[in-house]
Amino acid sequence: MFSLNVPVHGRVRRLAADLHPELTPFDRVRERHSLVVKRFDTSLDPDADSLPHLRERLRETLRGVEPFEIRVDGIDFFERPTRGPGPVVYLTVKSPGLYDLHDRLCESFGTVAGLEGSEYTPHVTLARGGSVADAETLRERAVDEVRWTVDEVGVWDSRYRENAARIPIR
Repeated sequence: MFSLNVPVHGRVRRLAADLHPELTPFDRVRERHSLVVKRFDTSLDPDADSLPHLRERLRETLRGVEPFEIRVDGIDFFERPTRGPGPVVYLTVKSPGLYDLHDRLCESFGTVAGLEGSEYTPHVTLARGGSVADAETLRERAVDEVRWTVDEVGVWDSRYRENAARIPIR
């Protein structure tokens, strides 16, 4: 499955690394951080499994999208995530431009039930599994705000666990 991701800023990766000692009570700590904008599902769109077709459709869909700001400013968690064990502890993401982009992509490629559309919560996962009490404690921790401007997105290939394409936003 492919997804469209926003590159995570280096300061966000450093913030996650600084939080690592406080994440050790959780079952799994995420080492590679991502910010998913949209998942592409072959049951919703036949082009979702062809990188060349997907890339061309994305270029058309992204035409006219202006660079936008993202802000990471806190920690929260999903107690019962849609997939996999909970809780999922994450950095909160705020960005009207990101929501607009997500909506545009859902309109063009369909909405993955339970994860997208009105249920979309942009976030950067830090850890998962473990106790809700530990997640609640971590949610109270203050973090330094990080802001950056998004001027490109990347197509992530989950089969090979690598970026398969980069698309500029202009």
